[in-house]
Amino acid sequence: MESALCPAELISNDPGFRLIETFGFHPGEGLRRGGLHLSRMKASAQSLELPFDDAEARHIMATISGDTPLRCRLTLDVAGKFQLTLADLAPTAPRWRLAVADTRLQAEDPWLRHKTTRRAVYDTARANLPAGVDELLFLNTRGEVCEGTITNVFVELEMDMWVTPPLSSGVLPGVLRQELLMSGQVHEQIVTVEDLRAARSVYVGNSLRGKIHACWDGISGA
Repeated sequence: MESALCPAELISNDPGFRLIETFGFHPGEGLRRGGLHLSRMKASAQSLELPFDDAEARHIMATISGDTPLRCRLTLDVAGKFQLTLADLAPTAPRWRLAVADTRLQAEDPWLRHKTTRRAVYDTARANLPAGVDELLFLNTRGEVCEGTITNVFVELEMDMWVTPPLSSGVLPGVLRQELLMSGQVHEQIVTVEDLRAARSVYVGNSLRGKIHACWDGISGA
């Protein structure tokens, strides 16, 4: 039976389609969360009925090395072919200023669950960040906070009570997000704009850059 997301249609209508994983390499440490990234790509490939050679993927990742931090991007096309690109990893600013995007997401859109090249809404928003803004947060049509253009959202509602929007709000299952959930450092809960206003702290983050101290409408992460 063909996947509900219809990979055959993707092949015919979008020959440039790729699954994407972006992660960091750090000398003396190696790949950060490499296993979780491969697991996510494999799960998406299975969902979309794309070929995925686990042994080949692990072999490719094992070849990554360097004397400086690297930004690693692994893609998988509809034929099951991997491509790895490496670039220097630039330092991340210690604090990002947030704003809310005008575009609303459809929480039920199944594509929001997969990291792919079908991300025009995110790329367009990131290419047009307002002056002084480092990240835009998307809301869904119900007014719930979803995620940023390249980050998940983490909110401290009370002392040491950290939450992140659930997948049902329309969220990519980010690898850093998964790690924090698995370790019990955060739990899933619907987040609203009012929660952001009242939050003790707000962070955004992804596997490549880690957690980033954020401020929103004058409220800064502590």
